[in-house]
Amino acid sequence: MNDLTENSEYIELIQRIEHIINEAKYNIAKSVNTNMVQAYWSIGKYIVEFEQGGSFKAKYGEALLTNLSKDLKLRFGRGYSRPNLNNMRKFYRYYPICQNISDKLSWSHFCELIKLDDELERNFYEKQIENENWNIETLKRQMNSSLFLRLAASKDKQGILDLSREGIQIQKPEDIIKDTYTLEFLNMPEKAIYEESELEEKIIDNLQKFLMELGKGFTFVGRQYPILVNNRHYHCDLVFYHRILKCFVLIDLKINSVQHEDVGQMNMYMGYFAKEENMPDDNPPIGIILTRNKDELLVEYATYGMDSNLFVSKYELYLPNRDELKKLVDGILDE
Repeated sequence: MNDLTENSEYIELIQRIEHIINEAKYNIAKSVNTNMVQAYWSIGKYIVEFEQGGSFKAKYGEALLTNLSKDLKLRFGRGYSRPNLNNMRKFYRYYPICQNISDKLSWSHFCELIKLDDELERNFYEKQIENENWNIETLKRQMNSSLFLRLAASKDKQGILDLSREGIQIQKPEDIIKDTYTLEFLNMPEKAIYEESELEEKIIDNLQKFLMELGKGFTFVGRQYPILVNNRHYHCDLVFYHRILKCFVLIDLKINSVQHEDVGQMNMYMGYFAKEENMPDDNPPIGIILTRNKDELLVEYATYGMDSNLFVSKYELYLPNRDELKKLVDGILDE
C-alpha cells in the first residue's frame, strides 16, 4: 500500500475534513450557548411573573429563591444556586425583550453585564464584546478599569450616547487616544520611585495587557526603536503599528511632567517615521507622550501649530475612582 501521509491530495482531504469538524464543533457550542441563555432568560421571566402574581411575595418574600434552588438542584444538579437564580431574574429585568439578546454573548458575559445598573454603560460593553470578540477575562478587566466612564468623560452628551449605541468606532487618530491610560496591571505602587526604563520594562513584561489597554488594532513593532539624524542617535521608547488606521504609533514614556522639549522631540520622531519608515500606502504616524503628570496649559502652548496627530496623555498606576467618573459623566448627560 502506498504511503498516503505524504500525498498532497490526501493531505488536502484531511484538511477539508478537519475544517468541517471544527466548524461543526463551533456551531454546536454556539447553539448550546444560545439555547442556554434563552433558557435562563425564560427561567428569570417565570420567577418575576410568579413573584408578581398575587400574595406570594408578601407571604414568603426572599424564601422563593432559596426553596427554588434546593428543589431545582435535586432535579437537575448544579447550576441552580440561589445567586445564579437571582442572576436569571435580574437578566430578565434588564433584558425584557428576548429578541434583543445577542447570540454572540455567553451567559458568563451577561452575568458580568447585569452588575451594571446604568443602561448606557451596559450597552457599551455589550457592543464592545460583539465588535471585538472579548472573552470574559477581557470584559472583567475593562469593566474594572471603568473603560466606558474614562472614554465618556472626554465627550459631550451626544458623544456619550453614540459611544453607548455603537461602541468604539475607529476612523481617525483621535478615536484611539485615551486622555488617561490605566496601568494597574504593572503592579507598581502609586508612590513608587522608578526610572523610565523600569516603567518600559514593566510594560514589555505585560505587553498583552498593555495592548488591551491601548485598544483594538495595535500590533507591537519594537522598543527603543533607533532613529539616526545627522549622526546623532535617538530612541523612541515604544513603537506600534495600527492595522485599522494603517499608521505607526510612537509612544514616549515620561515619569514626571511633560516638558516643551519632549513635545519637540516627539514631533521630530513623527517626521522621521513619515519620511524614512512609512510605506507609500501608510498614513502619517501618530505620536503619544505618556506622562505621569500633564500641565494642560504648557501642552497647549508647546503643541501650538504642530501636527494634530501628536497627543499628550496621562497614565495612572491604580484603578480610577469609579464614583467620581460616574458623577462627571452624569453631569455631562444632565447638561
